[in-house]
Amino acid sequence: MSSNKNLHKAKKNQNDEHYTRITDIEKELKWYKDHFKGKAVYCNCDDPEKSDFWKHFEMDFDFYGLDRLVATTYEEDKPAYKLELIRGEDGIEKVKTPLKGNGDFRSDECIEILKGADVVVTNPPFSLFREYISQLIEYGKEFLVIGTLNVRTCKEIFKLIKDNKIWVGETYPKEFVQPDGSIKKFGNVGWYTNLPTPKRYEELPLGRVYKGNEDKYPKYDNYDAINVDKVVDIPMDYTMEKVVTKTELENLKRQGYIVEIIEEIYD
Repeated sequence: MSSNKNLHKAKKNQNDEHYTRITDIEKELKWYKDHFKGKAVYCNCDDPEKSDFWKHFEMDFDFYGLDRLVATTYEEDKPAYKLELIRGEDGIEKVKTPLKGNGDFRSDECIEILKGADVVVTNPPFSLFREYISQLIEYGKEFLVIGTLNVRTCKEIFKLIKDNKIWVGETYPKEFVQPDGSIKKFGNVGWYTNLPTPKRYEELPLGRVYKGNEDKYPKYDNYDAINVDKVVDIPMDYTMEKVVTKTELENLKRQGYIVEIIEEIYD
């Protein structure tokens, strides 16, 4: 039983260990340049000796106008280290500091580093994505991270998307580098962020209608919404009635919903 458990753990760790190529990082990061000026960026799932995230930010430290860049390595059974680029009066200083622990992003040590960061950019372990995002939300961090598209259906992530606390990025990486140097291809991976992107402000052209075609849009049993399989099939005329508080009403307006007040009820 123990050996079988270890085998599954090893398989999970192997599936989590793939590195983002610098070309894919550059394709996505070009949309966010103005969000990094004067900021401290933390790559908390990156070995700077291997990570193209570190390489990208180190090369373009001045281009982004960063104040600080931090990366922490992860070592399963031994102490890891922290590497920093710090902007000072005498230029940019590189500082390497041993960690007491193994560099797990969930450790108290790494959480303290996270608290001092402004933006987190990395490719976290896919198997821990929900826990990882929850931590970033808990500490109120801006972020740009990679995850599978399937995770959108998880209740924790779906709620964050629904509440306008997280959204998708601009590009979809297809190939990742494995520890042995080989390439692993994915067809279901994208970026997740809470940084504004151009795509969020594009008007979505809609050409389908709901009235008269209700049978094509089945409703969920446990949630007041209709199912739409493709973006192109989103109906332009779908509306629903909902009782909301004043706070919820303002949130809906901020999220871009067109709201018509049918009746105001006061206590």
